[in-house]
Amino acid sequence: MTLIIDRLSKTYPNGVRALNQVSLTIGTGMFGLLGPNGAGKSTLMRTIATLQTPDSGSIRFGDLDVLATPDEIRKLLGYLPQEFGLYPNQSAEVTLDHFATLKGASHPGERRDLVASLLRQTNLYEARKKNVGTFSGGMKQRLGIAIALAGSPKLLIVDEPTAGLDPTERHRFLNLLGEIGQDIVVILSTHIVEDVRELCNSMAIINRGEVVLSGDPEVIVERVRGTLWRKTVTKAELEAHERRYQVVSVRLLAGRPVIHIHSETNPGDGFTAIEPDLEDVYFQQIGLSAAKAAA
Repeated sequence: MTLIIDRLSKTYPNGVRALNQVSLTIGTGMFGLLGPNGAGKSTLMRTIATLQTPDSGSIRFGDLDVLATPDEIRKLLGYLPQEFGLYPNQSAEVTLDHFATLKGASHPGERRDLVASLLRQTNLYEARKKNVGTFSGGMKQRLGIAIALAGSPKLLIVDEPTAGLDPTERHRFLNLLGEIGQDIVVILSTHIVEDVRELCNSMAIINRGEVVLSGDPEVIVERVRGTLWRKTVTKAELEAHERRYQVVSVRLLAGRPVIHIHSETNPGDGFTAIEPDLEDVYFQQIGLSAAKAAA
């Protein structure tokens, strides 16, 4: 099934324009939605999940009009929001059993098998009797995914799922998402470029409520090959370089600024060519978006 978002717009009562004519086509597999905090990612995810309505635009999932038939799309939807609450004194098994009941697994035997299967899938079976209040951040996120999968969704939305996780838990969680995303539509909303680079075969960058770039990550990166350059400078030189060049990013290495710039031709001046990666593209597009807004 394919999710089609067409010219979606949303402005909040305080005047903040969260979405501006957002259009995306998302097929089966892992789709990465990249953007800084406040870019409009969560607003878009909540709108797809039928938790709020847009001012204009449409969303279709297969033959379903998402905005016109929210109850129908919820039967096909799994949603892991950025923040979610769990009863800390309940075990993972009891918690998941409760949500499986809400998802329609009414027969006790069927529900018991479903809960056990999901706990194994998310590598939580050995911890099934433990209270979720004792869980690490990564374990809670994996339980959140188990809850989202309880209704066998065709569309899964995960909003900033790896924020705050340590590297081990992050990789465990991403591997789980990768397995899930082989057969259904999974939207991964994040500000972490590496998550998208590792998992997604399609992506979009959103900033200030607008889609600034979308497509296959490998194709997107290939487009900027031969146009990215690097140079280590002193802190005193940094400001002059930022004025003179189109700076993509500035990072510190051993206390000294390393700048990446975009230039169609060799800029000379001590710059060396670098292999492009998705992070360079991301920073470049966010910078161009900010410059456009300031113009």
